[in-house]
Amino acid sequence: MLDHLEIGLEAVATLFFALVILHALADFALQNEFIALSKVPGADLSCFFGTENQPKGVWIYSLAAHSLLHGGGVWLITGSPLFGLVEFFLHAVIDLLKSKEKINFHSDQLCHLTCKLAYAIIIGSGMV
Repeated sequence: MLDHLEIGLEAVATLFFALVILHALADFALQNEFIALSKVPGADLSCFFGTENQPKGVWIYSLAAHSLLHGGGVWLITGSPLFGLVEFFLHAVIDLLKSKEKINFHSDQLCHLTCKLAYAIIIGSGMV
């Protein structure tokens, strides 16, 4: 029994570490200024489009693209398209809450990492 628990804990820790690396890459290293600004509904994008030609609804595409990087990465690391899809939606909702100032940056990051920990526990413990 203890051997199984140790293997489970190692699997959970390894998977969580991989998912945290993915998160750091997708949320920081791969998120350029355009995505960071344009994924926020109503953001001033004049620095990209000028003051008169700002297209409406850019935030939807930018938030979706950013969330797809996260969801796709979760899918690649876990091998589960279901967890990738869950991550896509949860990441978008969490970022949208932050953009509407319902949560702050620290809460945003904690929510993202909690999702990654949940995937790691569910998969690494053999629940699925």
